[in-house]
Amino acid sequence: MKTVTSLFLILLVLSINAQEKLQTDQIETKKGILTINPVQHATMVLEWNNKTIYVDPHGGKNKFKSYPDPDIILITDIHGDHFNKETLNELPTSNAIFIVPPAVNEKMNGISNQEIITLKNGSKTKVDDMIIQGVPMYNLPETADSRHPKGRGNGYLLTMGGKKIYISGDTEDIPEMRSLKNVDIAFVCMNLPYTMSVEQAANAVLQFKPDIVYPYHYRGQNGYSDVNQFKALVEGGVAGVDVRLLEWYK
Repeated sequence: MKTVTSLFLILLVLSINAQEKLQTDQIETKKGILTINPVQHATMVLEWNNKTIYVDPHGGKNKFKSYPDPDIILITDIHGDHFNKETLNELPTSNAIFIVPPAVNEKMNGISNQEIITLKNGSKTKVDDMIIQGVPMYNLPETADSRHPKGRGNGYLLTMGGKKIYISGDTEDIPEMRSLKNVDIAFVCMNLPYTMSVEQAANAVLQFKPDIVYPYHYRGQNGYSDVNQFKALVEGGVAGVDVRLLEWYK
């Protein structure tokens, strides 16, 4: 009886730990480890091949004190939780290459940089060993007063070390996302009323089937979206998609 009880407790602990959100994650690539660091909401730091990539830095310089200075900074849109001048002006960005959509480039005055590369939806560039492509991100239906009109902001496809990484930015489950192919790693938003619901996000992921998906950017007007529900919907709907939960809201 004691052995059965001990086994039950071990399984219970393992089950609880499986649901805990990770503070970081690492993925093997052909050119070394990709380390994924969730920072806050839409903000992350990627470390790979001796390069440090900041995505939508926000939250003040103290959020980044544990990370190397940025070599590359990706900005998805003009809104303050993506393009945050206060944070950028606090960070050591003078040696960083910025990748931004045209609407953000118009607001870059006063921000230190090594270079600014402007990408439209569908355009791509190469920085060292990384290919970066701007992809559409927008709300449906397309209206004149849309929070995220088509063409203003970029999601991004990064190709690095043989891995294809999709960063959704602020989007709904648009056809361009659903038709993505051969995505290894995806970061998918879900926060109403700004982007999409848990169900929309899960349905889109089941369509393009990335190997690994991280729900991020999931704080909305009514609190946090249910990422455990997202995980259950995705993993219950198709074999082979690994949903990993990171801690975006410390």
